[in-house]
Amino acid sequence: MGPIVWLIVAVVFAVAEMLTMDFSLLMLALSALAVSGVALADVPLWVEIVTFAVSSLVTLLAIRPLLKKRFHTDSGSERFSTKELEGKTATVVEAISAASGSSGMVSIDGNFWTAQAAHAGEDLKQGDVVQVLEIRGNTAIVWKGI
Repeated sequence: MGPIVWLIVAVVFAVAEMLTMDFSLLMLALSALAVSGVALADVPLWVEIVTFAVSSLVTLLAIRPLLKKRFHTDSGSERFSTKELEGKTATVVEAISAASGSSGMVSIDGNFWTAQAAHAGEDLKQGDVVQVLEIRGNTAIVWKGI
């Protein structure tokens, strides 16, 4: 087919890869680029097709998994569950008033959370150390304890 045609095929696959971000089309683009280099030697068409098939298999089975592992991993620090906060101590940074029924703010491990008192009638002042009972949505339910 000629080196120019394979180069165009490689560019088309590379552009399409930008839309999918799955690395499959990128592997085909690399294979087409390799065949473009082979086609410069003026080999028969069947050699170009076999080269494309073999290089596609090699890149899809060997290189793609390595790329996916490198770029599509979730690090443990990004995973978060609000269950991890239950039982932790927090510091009240904005008073929680039971009389007005308003929520306040607490600091849990340096992060600020909207907070409500677990028991009606419990007033929590700024600076009080409280315990997190549960997280409801984005609100920490806290109590001062004994």
